[in-house]
Amino acid sequence: MALYKIQVLESVAVLAVYAVVHYLTKSFVNRSLKQIQLQRGRRKAVVKAVHLMTFVSAVFMLAVVWGVEQSEIAVFVGTTLTVLGIAFFAQWSLLSNFTSSILLLFAHPIKIGDTLRILDKDFPVDGEVSDLTYLFVHLKSFDGGHVITVPNSLILQKSVLIMDRNAREVLEGVVHRPSE
Repeated sequence: MALYKIQVLESVAVLAVYAVVHYLTKSFVNRSLKQIQLQRGRRKAVVKAVHLMTFVSAVFMLAVVWGVEQSEIAVFVGTTLTVLGIAFFAQWSLLSNFTSSILLLFAHPIKIGDTLRILDKDFPVDGEVSDLTYLFVHLKSFDGGHVITVPNSLILQKSVLIMDRNAREVLEGVVHRPSE
């Protein structure tokens, strides 16, 4: 019975440390990345990645506290990675969109609030970037404010025009060009 009480106390301690680290990393990452003037959407992605790592660490620590054998953890991790590998292979575009999101985060100049035109001859898309996620870029269209989700891989495959303020006003219909 004493071992059970110790495991419960250790579990509570792990969860308390996780909660504190979760809160502190969010404020620390946001504060430090704001100083280097990283855009809000990119800071959100970094915070999500850090939170995922702290969650996995907390789950691992709880497994250690409750005496889960290393071989059982290895079997679980191996099975999970196998299932994820099959899922990503079955949905190759999902993996390419996730990989593209990393490239967009660090190597592409688009950010939330930018006005984009995706230069596709069959289906050109205009809109304001409202969110950058791991799989999609969400564009708010100018004709009724509909949200268009564009796969991240498409942003990297197609030419993208990042428009300035005047071009955006023309698209929104605020400024009318004189007829010629």
